Amino acid sequence: MKRLVIAVFAAVVGLGLMVPDAEARRLGGGKSAGMQRQATPAPTAPAAAGKPAAAPAAAAAPAAAAKPAGMSRFLGPLAGLAAGLGIAALLSHFGLGEGMANMLLILALGMVAFFVIRWLMSKRTPQAGMQYAGAGPGNAAPANFTPARFEGSGVGAGATVAAAAGNIPADFDVEGFLRQAKLNFVRLQAANDRGDMDDIREFTAPELFAEIKLQHQERGGRNQETDVMQLNAELLEVATEEGRHVASVHFSGQLREDSGTPEAFAETWHLVKPTDGSRGWNVAGIQQV
Repeated sequence: MKRLVIAVFAAVVGLGLMVPDAEARRLGGGKSAGMQRQATPAPTAPAAAGKPAAAPAAAAAPAAAAKPAGMSRFLGPLAGLAAGLGIAALLSHFGLGEGMANMLLILALGMVAFFVIRWLMSKRTPQAGMQYAGAGPGNAAPANFTPARFEGSGVGAGATVAAAAGNIPADFDVEGFLRQAKLNFVRLQAANDRGDMDDIREFTAPELFAEIKLQHQERGGRNQETDVMQLNAELLEVATEEGRHVASVHFSGQLREDSGTPEAFAETWHLVKPTDGSRGWNVAGIQQV
């Protein structure tokens, strides 16, 4: 009985330290996935960005200090097991009365029940909608970008819109395209947070969707929250090749994942659309820059 209680108590302590260790990640996991285009020109900072553009740079220093990501995933479980084994050895060394053993067994079972209930609730309860500062975008929506069904948050007043010269057709609606691109960026982050694979499938090409679905499975399907604090967009190029249009949009700004430290980010999304107009634009790749 004594050994059983010690073993259960050690396992519960290890579980308690391992549960909070899952990391929140934005759509794509913060790495390149799907289509990659080496010909994409390097983005240039918009001259009119002014003070809002300084925010991502100011956040770069705390972001670097807040990213001990790789090892933390392994240190959590190891620390939990070490603590559990240490307590087990201590109890075994000093002896354990039958009454105290029963009390610890009840406590251990209660802790197990607590962690199981919390895990189940995190999978079943949807997270609240994306928090995105700024005025609403109004009712107008540019054509030729998204599927018919769309709901999204407005774009903040501090966000910037730009286009690279020379790589975009003269009659292309750059402002409307980028506005809708930012709406979709926010929507897809929210869908990724709540694990809405149907919504993500509607907006992504098969090769990128497969990677996103795998990442969702690797995090155990748990919900998370990604707060888009600042979002800038620049249209780098619009090309036609192999029976499809390709548009590359460079996104930058600040994100906060699961109420953590705000972090600057910069990545380029490659969108594709068949030249025959059989369907709208889909995100085919995310490229870190």
